[in-house]
Formats: sequence, C-alpha cells, structure tokens
Amino acid sequence: MSKKFIKHFFISSGILLFLCILAVVLFDPFFQYHKPLPGLKAVLTDKEYQCVGSLKTFDYDSVIAGSSVAENYYNDWFNQGFDCKSIKAIRSYGATADLCYLLDIAFEHQDLNYVFYNLDPAALVADPETTYELTGCPMYLYDDNYFNDIEYWLNKGVLMEKIPYLIANSTIGDYDENDSYNWAQWKQFNSDMVLGLYIRKPSVSEMKPENYYEDLLNRNLKLLTDRIEAHPETTFYIFVPPYSMMWWDNIYREGDTDAYLYNMKRAMEVLIPYDNVIFYYFQNDRKIILDLENYMDILHFSPDINHYICDCLISGKNRIDESNYMESIEDMRSLADEIVTELVIPYEDRIKVDIYDE
Repeated sequence: MSKKFIKHFFISSGILLFLCILAVVLFDPFFQYHKPLPGLKAVLTDKEYQCVGSLKTFDYDSVIAGSSVAENYYNDWFNQGFDCKSIKAIRSYGATADLCYLLDIAFEHQDLNYVFYNLDPAALVADPETTYELTGCPMYLYDDNYFNDIEYWLNKGVLMEKIPYLIANSTIGDYDENDSYNWAQWKQFNSDMVLGLYIRKPSVSEMKPENYYEDLLNRNLKLLTDRIEAHPETTFYIFVPPYSMMWWDNIYREGDTDAYLYNMKRAMEVLIPYDNVIFYYFQNDRKIILDLENYMDILHFSPDINHYICDCLISGKNRIDESNYMESIEDMRSLADEIVTELVIPYEDRIKVDIYDE
C-alpha cells in the first residue's frame, strides 16, 4: 500500500468525518446548539434526546412540565389562554426530581412567566433523586460539555434517520409543532382498552398508615417549594390529573388509599399558601374518572381531557384554595370508598386477575 494511497485515505476520511459533524451541528435534530434553522420545524418526538436541548436553545416564556399524561397537551391552548409562548418539559415517570431538573435548565436559560406543572400522586412518593443516568438517558446531551458530543456527531442513527426525519416533517409532512411529544394518534380510548390492560390484584393488602410515605413526601415537596421560592416572579399552575376509577381500585388493593389521600392533603397545605402558586385538583371529577371511555389504561386519558384541564386552568374551574381543600379531599375519600364498594362491581367480570399475586 503506497504512501500516496494512505495519505489520500486519511484525507478522505477526515473530510468525511468533518462533513458528518457539520451536518449534525447544522441540522441539529436534538437542538443542542441552536433552535431550528429557518424553514425547518421544531420536530419534537424523542423527549429523552430533545427535551433538554430544546429547553436550552428555544425561545419561550412558559413551560408545560409533567409526565406522560402531560404529553398530549396542545401547546397553543396555553399560548392563547395565557398569552404566552410555551414549551414542554416532559419526563415519562413524572418524578419530582426529574421535573425539577428540567425546570432548573429552563430557569437558567429563560425568564419564565408561567410553569404549568402536572403533579402526579406517584411523584410525591418517588425517589427524590434524578433518574436520567440510571435509566440510560444519553447524558452527553444533558451536560454542557461539548467534548463528549462525539457520540452525537458520529451517530449513524442521527445522520441516517433523525436528520432526514426532521427535514421530511418540516417540508413534506403535516407535523404540528404544538403537538410536541404527543403520543395519542392511533391510540384507542375506551373501556375495553382500560379493562384489557388492568391486571387486578385479587387480594386486598392491609391499609398502610396515612403517614407511611412521610419522608419521601417531605423531600419531594421540598424540591418543588425550593423552585417556587427561588422564582417568585413565576406563576406556578400546579394541577393534579384525573386518573380513572380503576386506578383508585388498584391503590385500594395495594393498601395505599389513605396514604395517597394524606399525601395530597399535605401537598395542598404546603403549596397553596404560596402567592405564586395556583392549585387545581381533578381527581374527584366524577364525569371524567367514572367514565372509562375517557381512558386508554387506568391512568392515561384522551387529549379531550387534556383540553378540558387546560380550559379549567384558564377559567378557574376546579381551583383549590385554603377554603375548600379539605372539602375536596373528603369528597375524594368518599368517592374512593364508593368506587371500591359499589362502582367497580359492574366491571368485575371484565377485569383480568393477576394469577401470580399471593
């Protein structure tokens, strides 16, 4: 092999590598370095890869933060209702630590007028440590160290799939930027789906003490209140989503009903007094949670419910304050009891039982 050939090979390889890096940096489908180029859309479909980058580089003044049940919000509902420019900060698990991590990035890069925060009951008892690295997220996209971005620059999937996907959806596709991370298309929402996916625990565990999760609860609330206190200029719309009646049947069988109601009461007592917090509660909305046609499984509801929640945030319906929070909790306690003693009975012959439960 001649020296001339070797030299030509290395020069050609270097040029090819440079062109690959240039293409990734130029089109930047994970938005690590800049917002979309003129003529291209913000095609956001991979939250683990795009959420952090978009929070760093996009222009916005409000954040829609939450778990998978928050992915189906149409951004422009908030934009029109609150005269803002919103972006999503999504983590499927919706754990408090993970969402606060995303909020910190947003606050670092923008002045936020609003945070629309979906507070899942499970988030109050989640591990108060971030889970991104533990769950295999691409941490080279989460830091500010460009030297480890080689995994991004020379990624065959990025070059051969993500960049063409971005270009195609921007030029010939019908992708709507307001539908970022939306997963509802082609999904079915009906009672057959819910009951088909609900594997019921046949036994009923002993009810846990109401303060069973006290330590986790306090640590998670501290994470949230630290952000609320650090940003008094930002209004936090905190709302608790409506899970279906089958979710309440499930936590009853796990012995969690009393503890989860206590957790929510404490969350209200801690969060509501802040001047920059507006709190909404949808768990006891009977028209929603008792109608299984609204759901895909025991907790994921249709985009129509997302739209309803947003409309309530705009209008003030379902707002909770210091005058009515206890009434709402007691109403939910009564409804939870009614669900497990009466309302679930007509569905029992359609519910699958966990044969492995002991």
